[in-house]
Amino acid sequence: MKLLLIEDEIILADEISSFISSEGFVCEVVYDYKSALQKINLYEYDCVIVDITLPGGSGLKLIEQLKAISTKTGIIIISAKNSLSDKLNGLSLGADDYLTKPFHLAELNARIQAVLRRRQFNGDTKICFEEISINHEKREVWIKETLMDLTRKEYDLLLYCVSNQEKVLTKEAMAEHIWGDQADSFGNLDFIYSQIKNLRKKMADAGCQDYLRSIYGIGYKFAKR
Repeated sequence: MKLLLIEDEIILADEISSFISSEGFVCEVVYDYKSALQKINLYEYDCVIVDITLPGGSGLKLIEQLKAISTKTGIIIISAKNSLSDKLNGLSLGADDYLTKPFHLAELNARIQAVLRRRQFNGDTKICFEEISINHEKREVWIKETLMDLTRKEYDLLLYCVSNQEKVLTKEAMAEHIWGDQADSFGNLDFIYSQIKNLRKKMADAGCQDYLRSIYGIGYKFAKR
């Protein structure tokens, strides 16, 4: 899952980013309105965490922009203002939750998980496809009765594919969603093929059919045969 954190307090942003990353998320960080606007117009995110007061503009305006671009992205406001009007404004614009600073990082993680369940999985803790069962809170994948031993990136790749079944996914979109900003530093996208190859082998060894179709010159499609 890929998150964007928009927070101008650099120390707090680094603390949140480190914690979220340790929980298995890809987390990108920006510190001002202009950079945040560029990010949300260029990339897709599963959840955006945004402060209201930012250098160069308002987080509320960013929420308006984001809702015009994507209805699927979850939005959590974090703010030092314990203001009812700000909270109501944010929620009325389409934010999913509002968290007042200071807060425990574990609470933020719980709020993120809840938003993702509602936005991505209709409130369920599991997502299933044929013989595949994914518990996204426990980060577990089962093939029938077999618990899979996947690396973090293999898990992220499978979850991304299952969540976007029947859609053609470009290699660029897969790399950007799973590796975030790091993908820009890679010389080519050959590593996507290697990750897919390893994932396919592990799933086949567990008795799973191969649902990943290669789309020549573009990427992959996860679908029933």
